[in-house]
Amino acid sequence: MNSARYGGLEAGGTKMICVVTDENGKWLDQRTLPTLSPEETISQIVDFFKKNAITSLGIGSFGPLDLKEGSHTYGSLASTPKKGWKGYPLLEAFKSLEVPISLTTDVNGAALAEATKGAAKGLDSCLYITVGTGIGAGAVVNGTILEGFSHPEMGHVPVKPHENDTFEGHCPYHGTCAEGMAAGPAIQARWGKAGVELSEDDRVWQLEAYYLAQAIAAYTYILSPKKVILGGGVMKQKQLYSLVREELIRQLNGYVDIGDPDEYVVAPGLDEHAGIEGALLLAKQAEKMALS
Repeated sequence: MNSARYGGLEAGGTKMICVVTDENGKWLDQRTLPTLSPEETISQIVDFFKKNAITSLGIGSFGPLDLKEGSHTYGSLASTPKKGWKGYPLLEAFKSLEVPISLTTDVNGAALAEATKGAAKGLDSCLYITVGTGIGAGAVVNGTILEGFSHPEMGHVPVKPHENDTFEGHCPYHGTCAEGMAAGPAIQARWGKAGVELSEDDRVWQLEAYYLAQAIAAYTYILSPKKVILGGGVMKQKQLYSLVREELIRQLNGYVDIGDPDEYVVAPGLDEHAGIEGALLLAKQAEKMALS
């Protein structure tokens, strides 16, 4: 009997990360491709996994995704602003591999990985939030990825604008939602520079913390996660962690006891590998489901 070879795909809006591991988790091959049009991108990924003779595949993808089984568009991208990808049948595109496939959002996959082997290892609940070109979040509740009729869209919860902030928001759907006020493009639009160019401007990061903490407070009230993990490109501004913790305590105002804020709001334990590690865990899950 041939050994298992797990394929993992972290399908991001900027790049596609492909990894193949053996049954012990050893990385055997990897490839990273820019996310161009589906026609330019997907065929190369399929060829990579065929060459490696994978036995199952896990995909953590940017969204929104239709994850409602039985839907005629199940496994397809929905209203993504990524040009050329709206409505793309992502799951169907990999059926030619003829292996079991498990698909979820990139943040769901990252949350699963952090709960299994990262910053929330040993806990049965956590929340993983990415703050980058967008804001997205995945939750693990009682050891299981949280999904309803679709995946949670926590980046689009409304936030109250700061009294000194006249910015009207960058989200084309909701304006002043968390993503519209605190994602990377919102920073660029509000201040006229990318966040990386504003590292020394305290005003930028205090305002950023105000919006992120406001969203985290809402998630805390609703989900009571045992750990909140903040990742993504914007969080490379390390000063943000302490600012978010301080602002979260201020906004909770003693109503909820989260314990030590330094232990409640943390950086990813898997650094930048949470997404792909989550996809590889999904591949193992797909194999188990196929055998059951």
